[in-house]
Amino acid sequence: MPFHTAWAVGRTANIRNGRFVPRMDRRQNESPQIAWAKYPIPRVRHHANPQVYMPASQQQFIASWYPPVREKAEWAAWFANGRPADVLDLGCGRGAFLLRHAVSHPQLNILGIEVRAVLPDYINGVARGEGIPNAHAEWYSLANGLDWIQTESIEYAVYFFPDPWPKKRHHKRRAFTVEFLAMLHRVLKPGARLWLATDREDVDVHQREVIGASPHFTLGPNETDQSWPFPFCTDQQLLCDSRSIPYVRYSAIRNL
Repeated sequence: MPFHTAWAVGRTANIRNGRFVPRMDRRQNESPQIAWAKYPIPRVRHHANPQVYMPASQQQFIASWYPPVREKAEWAAWFANGRPADVLDLGCGRGAFLLRHAVSHPQLNILGIEVRAVLPDYINGVARGEGIPNAHAEWYSLANGLDWIQTESIEYAVYFFPDPWPKKRHHKRRAFTVEFLAMLHRVLKPGARLWLATDREDVDVHQREVIGASPHFTLGPNETDQSWPFPFCTDQQLLCDSRSIPYVRYSAIRNL
């Protein structure tokens, strides 16, 4: 069922299905308690400088606003137990999902990657203030790869509500490519999932096309409230629910 058709059916009949979630009537008591009011949300531009979506190798010079190019992970500095990351939150934004997920899964180290510098600082400040030892966010551009993460070491990754870059001339800035999936195939464990969510039909179509073109992943089924494995929301999900904006959730399954 097309994205817009599912939304029309769901809104009219108040039917939940894998292709839309109309409102938030749950989850209120399912989110770990974090004292968000203690941490003023920083002002941040919606879009970063377009150069940060290009690898450092294509830059004429590396400006101060370009995310550091990482060659080695600093697990001991990032996580209290000194172990590598177990889960990746790609494009973690303000970290609402990352931090809640870390609190709910203290046995897992959750690493967020975000291209806008002020947001990892904010997330790490909340993690320190709330005593969340297994959460960390890095200022980094995925355009430079994940060579510093060990092969087949990640339990699963999430890529929720990415910047849509709707203008055709900006599509080259979208991180979700066949090369992106090849990079994740290396770091994910066999059979692991890349969990996806978006409220943009064009992004949904793009992601499905890329997954279909990749030899490394198989498209998973649409997820319902009952099958979705994460009991709490991202900031964008909360916004969508409050405004009855449809969104889709599914996964790409790593081939062996």
